[in-house]
Amino acid sequence: MSKFDHHQPGDPLPEEDYELQPASQSSDPLLPSYDEHKPHFPSPHQRLEMNRRHSRFRRFMTCVGLSLLIVVPSLALVGCYFGRDGLDRVNGWDQLPPDVKDWLDDVLPAGKKVDHGAFPTNIGYAGPTPTGAEAALLATAPALPMYSNVHPLIAPTQNSKNHFNIIQHWGNLSPFYSVASHGLPETSSLIPEKCELEQLHWLQRHGARYPTSYPEGPAAFASRITNARQNWKARGDLKFLNDWHYLLGAEVLTPFGRSQLFNLGVSARIKYGHLLDKMKGRLPVFRTESQDRMLKSAQNFAAGFFGIPAEDQYNLEVTIEAPGFNNTMAPWHTCRASEGDFRSKLAEWDAVFLKDAQKRLQGMIQGYEITIKDAKDMMETCAYETVALGYSSFCDLFTQKEWKGFEYRSDLYWWYSSSFGYAPAAKAQGIGWVQELTSRLTKTRLTEFNSTTNSSFHNDIQFPLNDPLYVDFCHDTQFALLLPTMNLTTFAEGGDLPTGHVPKHRSFIASKIMPFATNLQIQVLSCSGSKNVRLVLNDAIVPLTGIKGCPENDEGLCPFDAFVSSMHELIGEVDYAKTCALDSLSPTAESGHLAQGEESEDVTEDELIPSQGDMIGQNKADTTIEEDEGDENEKGKKDEEDSDDESDSDSDSDDD
Repeated sequence: MSKFDHHQPGDPLPEEDYELQPASQSSDPLLPSYDEHKPHFPSPHQRLEMNRRHSRFRRFMTCVGLSLLIVVPSLALVGCYFGRDGLDRVNGWDQLPPDVKDWLDDVLPAGKKVDHGAFPTNIGYAGPTPTGAEAALLATAPALPMYSNVHPLIAPTQNSKNHFNIIQHWGNLSPFYSVASHGLPETSSLIPEKCELEQLHWLQRHGARYPTSYPEGPAAFASRITNARQNWKARGDLKFLNDWHYLLGAEVLTPFGRSQLFNLGVSARIKYGHLLDKMKGRLPVFRTESQDRMLKSAQNFAAGFFGIPAEDQYNLEVTIEAPGFNNTMAPWHTCRASEGDFRSKLAEWDAVFLKDAQKRLQGMIQGYEITIKDAKDMMETCAYETVALGYSSFCDLFTQKEWKGFEYRSDLYWWYSSSFGYAPAAKAQGIGWVQELTSRLTKTRLTEFNSTTNSSFHNDIQFPLNDPLYVDFCHDTQFALLLPTMNLTTFAEGGDLPTGHVPKHRSFIASKIMPFATNLQIQVLSCSGSKNVRLVLNDAIVPLTGIKGCPENDEGLCPFDAFVSSMHELIGEVDYAKTCALDSLSPTAESGHLAQGEESEDVTEDELIPSQGDMIGQNKADTTIEEDEGDENEKGKKDEEDSDDESDSDSDSDDD
């Protein structure tokens, strides 16, 4: 309250409000008198002393200022490094004044704690919670549904006919769906009559993700088109490009990708939940890699399989995925084999199947020259935007025939970079996981680590041998590697893939073998006293006739002993050190003893093979093709348009 609030007009002001106080003498001057203060000029000695004192003071203040400039940023960096948790430990967050807390919230938002104290979840009153018996759908159901759900994605349909499913022709970028057949069309993945499931080995790829961070593909196209935005204008079907912006992230799972793994976990529990009854109180061990999408895929799968919270219902082993670390589920990081001949193959095929698309798209834009690479990148952008954003305008730019060509492009890439067309190196990289498979099948501990196996984890706790259920998570490359490694030759019946046309009948189809969330189930079955092995890839039985000792069988069964013996023989045929050029590595690395914390300094990322897991079309495959290159291709091969239905008769499961 002001001191004038109660002052009334006419009342005298308080004494302290007068400029001249009563204590002052009337004779005192209102202004100071200078007559009594004669000018004083210091002597030279006095001036020298004054200058010295001022100099010392300036030096002192300078030191104080510099100290503050160093100390304050250092404290800020320490705070940023340790985050809110570190501050809690050092100062006690609750003891800080509110204004300091608000300031730290702005400075260190990443370390901010979320206080759920007002929202408890375990409050009792849960109601009855009896658990039912474990499901065993594969043993009890009369038939299994075919899974093709991509909800809530909007699958492109504008340029499709005869029930052609564009989304199932994106190669390894297609979402997982139930495949009708891998060569045994009359066989179901249901457990055969008179058979009982003893053991399951589940190999699972991660779910749909954003493009990798390699500087090619959709991100590179976005950069090219954006940098030239002032010079061009699109029209027609490409008109949307005028307002288009790149919205994709990199590497990690998309929301749809997370849902894929959760749903597959639920599916696995309903099909194989009864195997938990055989665990005898032990917790299953799931294995995955340290990459974010690999870890999150395993966790989402587990949430679907066990329900949340899942952490106390299983053990999750996370292995380092990086150059120099042995890892059977990401084996390319420690193999220095030369890359396969896939660049030229892709360049030849791009010039064939994208020639018309390039010319058509060029007619929709002025001021920008559309290249073959642009057309290919637009097709990839369609796939990535769909699984990330739910819909993409790029999808309707291409014809049904061109989408079949895009799928075949993926087949070429995987065949020649990581599978049968790259067989010696592919087998060397895939053999480590096969060694672990046979170790689990025979319940025999590995004693020789001469491949990508990591001896650090081969113990009774982290690599158990007596469990009925094993689940491993990996990349698409792993599936391509395992086909030649395990000699699954029914996927290579047509021989090497040509680059001038799409073969009418082919069994190596990437969208069936390694789509997003693809999965391989290796079943161990006891059938009327005999033990057998069977492979189920994306819900379809895999013929095992390429494996020595495995006869033709309508149910896809192979005698257990024959299967294991053949795997041992295939393992013995691989010279990992020679194929992977390990002669220059240390003796530790050559013997396969790269442990979890050990790195081989000789192995660098630039020297690794190109199958770095999930980099289809975005990496070495991006060779620009000039317009006239397609004119030199085989003209004796008739245009595939007249035989579209025949050329994909084996691959269009959506027509079945």
